[in-house]
Amino acid sequence: MDRIKIYFAPMEGITTKTYRRVHRQFYPGVDRYYSPFIVVTSDHSFKRRDKRGILPYEEGLVPQLLTNDPEAFVWGAKKLADSGYEEVNLNAGCPVGTVVAKGKGAGLLENPDAFDAFLDSIFSNDDLPKISIKTRVGFYESSEAKRLAKILSRYPFCEVTVHPRAREDYYNGTPDKEAFDVMAEIIKVPICYNGDLCSVGDVNKLLSERNAIDRIMLGRGLIADPDLAGEIKTGERTGRLYEYLSCLRKEYKEELSGDRDVLFKLKEIWSYVGRGFPDHEKSLKTIRRCSNLTEYDIAVREILTPS
Repeated sequence: MDRIKIYFAPMEGITTKTYRRVHRQFYPGVDRYYSPFIVVTSDHSFKRRDKRGILPYEEGLVPQLLTNDPEAFVWGAKKLADSGYEEVNLNAGCPVGTVVAKGKGAGLLENPDAFDAFLDSIFSNDDLPKISIKTRVGFYESSEAKRLAKILSRYPFCEVTVHPRAREDYYNGTPDKEAFDVMAEIIKVPICYNGDLCSVGDVNKLLSERNAIDRIMLGRGLIADPDLAGEIKTGERTGRLYEYLSCLRKEYKEELSGDRDVLFKLKEIWSYVGRGFPDHEKSLKTIRRCSNLTEYDIAVREILTPS
């Protein structure tokens, strides 16, 4: 399935620079990684933590900006272009309440006229890098997809990624693929499908139903199964999960200030990876509850090393 492009979705707190580096080292198949959203502050600067995640320039990364201020977005996009990035992504899809309450992320979709004016203000500027967008199909319900698509089609996005749920759906229920179809019909630039693709079977089913799709974005499914992108493309698996997680542990140990922070990162990853090991509930419970890395290491070996 080499024709398909595979993107790694941004996941706040997980797909950090360290995580991306280690994933690239062990697993093939991902064509492009997206950074967790970067906030542009009101005084036109990046937070120190965000800068560490994207600077210096990282090959194969698309930085994602979160803002409802067109001037701030333009400043951020040009700053990133100056650092070597040819494309910048606009986050119009994050459904988290604290983000939406500020009119950011999926909150941009609540008022379509204001969203249209926001985009018009951005694209009235010269010397921008390529701009892509990650969005949902509406704010309140997926029936908003047609109007939203017509707004997006007015602007020269290089690519549009659509998660076919409304903001009010959060991640509940099933993606509304018909709403995705509505948007794909109207939007003439390349369109990427994102949502509930957690296995090769999920991807095959999607592509058999919609063979015009030539790019997909994987998020939770790729965290849970870091081999997934390579398997989709080649039909083969590397089988290197233990080595991969051991490398992540080592990198986090060197990067973070103490075992507590390391465990927090590893436990978050295992909240996804553990779904693939339903017969190891005792060891998974140990990982969830352990208070030191020794307990963690024993539990991981029990799950991943042959008896």
